[in-house]
Amino acid sequence: MRPFFIIAALLVLVLGVPPLWLVGSVPPANALAVLLAPDVAPAVAVSLAASLLALVASVVLGIPAGYALARGSGWWRGPATFAVALPLVFPPIATGVMLLALVGTRTPLGTALGAIGLQIVDRLGGVALAEFFVSAPFIVIAAAAAFAEVDVRLEEAARTLGATTLRTFFIVSLPLAAPTISAGVLLGWLRALGEYGATSIVAYHPTSLPVALYVVLSSDGLQRALAIAYAFIVFAALVVAAQAALRRRLL
Repeated sequence: MRPFFIIAALLVLVLGVPPLWLVGSVPPANALAVLLAPDVAPAVAVSLAASLLALVASVVLGIPAGYALARGSGWWRGPATFAVALPLVFPPIATGVMLLALVGTRTPLGTALGAIGLQIVDRLGGVALAEFFVSAPFIVIAAAAAFAEVDVRLEEAARTLGATTLRTFFIVSLPLAAPTISAGVLLGWLRALGEYGATSIVAYHPTSLPVALYVVLSSDGLQRALAIAYAFIVFAALVVAAQAALRRRLL
C-alpha cells in the first residue's frame, strides 16, 4: 500500500500548496476590504443571486432528470446521457459563444424574448443561464449515480403498499439518494459561482465576481486580485465542509 500513499501524498501536495499559500499570504482583513469595495461588492451580489437562480433551476430539473436516467432503459438513454455530459467537456468560452448564438439580441429566439421584455444578454438572467449550463450536469450526473444505487425492490415494495410513483420517489428514492446528491448540488453551486468564460460572453454586465476578479487583475495588479481569490477559496472550503457535515447527518 505504501506506493499508493506516496502517490496520494504527492497529489495532495501539488493540489493543496497553491490555495494554502494564498490563504497564508493574504490577511483576511484585506480580502474583506476588497470584497466590500464599491467596485467589487455589487459583483458579489450578482454572483450570489445568479448562482442561486442557477442552483434552483438545476435542482428542480436535474434531480428528476437524474432519476429518469437511472431508471430508463430505452433508446433515448444513451443520447440523453451524452447531451447531459457534453457541457462538461466544452471550453467555457465556446459554451458562451453557443449560448450567445442562441439567445443573442439578433437571433430569432433572442428577438422573440426581447419582444416580451425578456432580454437575456447583459442581464442577470444571462449570468444565471450561463452558470446553469455549466453547473447542471454535475447535479444530473450525481443524481443519476445516486438513484442507480437505490435498490429497485424498495421502490416496488412501496408501490405494492399503494404508494404512487411520485410518492415513492419522495419517501423512498430521494431520501436514500440524498447523501450523494448533496455532493453534486454543492459542487454544482461552486461551479456556477466560479464560472467566468461562458458568463463573460453572455453577460459581461452585470459583472459577476469572476469577471470582477479578471478586471481587478488587469487594472490593479496581482495583490488586489489575490484578495478576491482568497474569498473564493474560503467560501469553497466552507461549502465543502458543510457538505461533509450534511452527508454525515444523512447517512
